[in-house]
Amino acid sequence: MSESDTRTRLGLLEGDGIGPEIVRATRDVVDEAFATTGLPPVEWVVLPLGHAGIEQYGSPVPEQTLAGLAELDAWIMGPHDSASYAPEHRAGLPPAGAVRKRFGLYANIRPARTVEGVRSLATDMDLLILRENTEGLYADRNMAAGSGEFQPSRDVALSVGVFTRAAIERIAHLGFEIAGERSKKLTVVHKANVLPMTMGMFRDICYEVAAQYPEIEVNDEHVDAAAAHLVRAPGDYDVIVTENLFGDILSDLAGELSGSLGMAASVNCSDTQIMAQAVHGAAPTLAGRNRANPVALFNSAAAMLHWMSRTHHYSALRRVGDRIEHAVADTLRAGVATSDLGGLASTSEFTEQVRARLHRW
Repeated sequence: MSESDTRTRLGLLEGDGIGPEIVRATRDVVDEAFATTGLPPVEWVVLPLGHAGIEQYGSPVPEQTLAGLAELDAWIMGPHDSASYAPEHRAGLPPAGAVRKRFGLYANIRPARTVEGVRSLATDMDLLILRENTEGLYADRNMAAGSGEFQPSRDVALSVGVFTRAAIERIAHLGFEIAGERSKKLTVVHKANVLPMTMGMFRDICYEVAAQYPEIEVNDEHVDAAAAHLVRAPGDYDVIVTENLFGDILSDLAGELSGSLGMAASVNCSDTQIMAQAVHGAAPTLAGRNRANPVALFNSAAAMLHWMSRTHHYSALRRVGDRIEHAVADTLRAGVATSDLGGLASTSEFTEQVRARLHRW
């Protein structure tokens, strides 16, 4: 079967708040991009999550949804608003965390770049933060069962940070492979000066892995220095590899430097599956008002397609992802933007502008 005959199956989880609006907009953009690239239409598998899951199955993360995801290589997830769930539905992991843990999505890849036409605090930024997604200082992810955070008495609370060689090697290898496809430059971010065993191990194992990639220029920085450096000279970075909590914080900072968290794309992946998920939350106060910025989820979907092209040896998907990224950037460059970026466009107006520009590439 040729690439032009291959059908792509993608999951769709609308989520809460602005989730249904931006997920449906993303579906429209992906469908248009497939059509303009000459590929067969996407076969979409719609699965309930969040409030939809509670309404249909009595759970924000229904087993029926997880079973459906197990049959898919990739899916797009809208943001969730777990704070609005009834108390009995807030006891476990939030939906995105539950899905990441269930499917071992160990790498959180978050690009951040400045785009002409968008007011930003940074200039000349095009970087990628690769965040280890399963352990580190995130208590809800670093245990096989239960949580790494506990409270032995009313006045004492403890948190355990977990670092393992296997997880560090895995994220480091992926980081060096991606750096080899970009500018061949990688920075390891840690805090080994105050956490020499855990963070020191993270840093040292990354350097051990670096020996297998002699063509990559590698250095390391403490997270506080990296945060300051990122504000001062973001163009100095290309690929950053770091642990869970630091990656979360630095990627939010990079997203805001690029113009808005509404620009912050993200994918979570294992070696076999990937989930496109914007960095921002569900913004319930904007829900149903046609004002949400869909850029982050558009670019998350593009990054997902790039990953699928790489792992499935299906080059046409890279062309689809490139087409989406170019169309989004071209729309912003033309001065069309939602209100968080200083523009006047509604969600639907911005989406239509992107869809029209897909035909130019």
